[in-house]
Amino acid sequence: MSRVSRFVLVLVAALGTPTAAQAPATTPPQTAAPAPSVAPFGRWPEARAAAWYKAQPWLVGANYTPATAINQLEMWQADTFDPDRIDRELGWAEDIGMNTMRVFLHDLVWQQDAAGYKSRIDRFLAIADKHHIRPMLVLFDSVWDPLPKLGKQHEPTPGVHNSGWVQGPGAQALQDPSQYPRLEAYVTGVVGAFANDPRVVAWDVWNEPDNTNGGSYKDKEPAGKQQLVLALLPKVFAWARTAKPAQPLTSGVWQGDWSTDAKMSDMARLQVANSDVISFHNYDAAPELEKRIGWLKRFNRPLLCTEYMARGNGSTFASSLPVLEKHGIAAYNWGLVAGKTQTNLPWDSWRKPYTDREPAVWFHEVFRGDGTPYRPDEVALLKRLTSAHRKAA
Repeated sequence: MSRVSRFVLVLVAALGTPTAAQAPATTPPQTAAPAPSVAPFGRWPEARAAAWYKAQPWLVGANYTPATAINQLEMWQADTFDPDRIDRELGWAEDIGMNTMRVFLHDLVWQQDAAGYKSRIDRFLAIADKHHIRPMLVLFDSVWDPLPKLGKQHEPTPGVHNSGWVQGPGAQALQDPSQYPRLEAYVTGVVGAFANDPRVVAWDVWNEPDNTNGGSYKDKEPAGKQQLVLALLPKVFAWARTAKPAQPLTSGVWQGDWSTDAKMSDMARLQVANSDVISFHNYDAAPELEKRIGWLKRFNRPLLCTEYMARGNGSTFASSLPVLEKHGIAAYNWGLVAGKTQTNLPWDSWRKPYTDREPAVWFHEVFRGDGTPYRPDEVALLKRLTSAHRKAA
C-alpha cells in the first residue's frame, strides 16, 4: 500500500507519501530508540538468505484479494471465502506467468475460529499450488481503517479507492497489552502451521507499520501509534521465529531516505535489522525506483519489491518491471483483478470520489472482473519477461 517520495495526488495537504492501498500520510518524527533487533533463533545469516533466494525462480506476482472481497475479513471469513473465484483468478495470473502472490491474513479471523481459518488457508494454498503460485503471507498491517470488526463487511463506498480495507491488529488491540497474548497465539499458530510448507514462499511480518493514514483515518488512529508499533514489531518477529519457519521473514520499508543508517527512521532501521530478506515498496517512476534499489543493496541481502505499479503516479509495468528484472528483484504489483477494493481508482478519490467520471487511467489492477486484461500490452510484457526466465531455468 504505498511509498516513498511519490507524487502527492491525494487527499489534502496532510498526505506525504502514498500507500498502494491508500494515499499515504505524512508521519511524525520518531524519537524513541528502536527495540532490540535480535530475536530468538536469530536473523538469517547473509549466506542463508542468499542461498534461499538463489533457489527461487524470479518471483513475479501481485498483491491479491479476490474481486468478491472488500478486505481481508471478507476474503477469509467462512461465510464469504470464495474458493471458486480464487481458483478462476489465480488461473488468469498463471496464464500471464505470475508465480507468487502477496496475501494479507487477519488476527480476528484466527481469534474467531483458528481451526477453520487454518483449513481455509490450506485450501487457498492448494488452489495456488494448482496454478504454480507460492504466496507470501502478511501477518499484520497498519494501513486504512483501524477499527476492524468481524461479521458482514460494508459495501464499497462508491467511487473510493480501498474504502473497506482494515488494519490488524486494530487500534483497540494495539493499545491493550492484555491482548498481546492473543496476537502471539495467532502469529505462532499460523506460522507454525505452515512453517515447513513449500507452498508458502515467505512471511511479511507487518505491512507499513508506521503508516498513520493521514488522508483517510487519521482521527481514528490511537495516540502514539508509532511508538506502540515500535515496541511490538520486534516481539512479532520473535514470535514468528519461535515457529522456526523454513521461509524468510521480512517487513518492507516504504518511506523516507534509506541511503544511510543515520537517515533512516527508527522504524525502517528496525524493519531492516530484523528482516532475513529486505522488502520495500515503491510507486514512483523508474529513476526513483532505481535510486532506492541502490540504497538498499548496501545491506547485502536479497531484495523483494512487495508493492509497485500505480499508473497515474508514473509507476507502470513498462517502466518498473524491466528495472526490477535487471537487478534480480522480486516484483509484486498492487492488485490483480478489479473488484470490491476499487483500487483501480486513484488515491485522490478519497478527496473527490469517482462517482461521476472514470479515471483517465486505472491506478492499479491487471484484469477486469471478467478476466479481460485492462491493457493487453502490459499482459504481453509480463508474459514475455516471465517466459524468458522459465526458459532460462
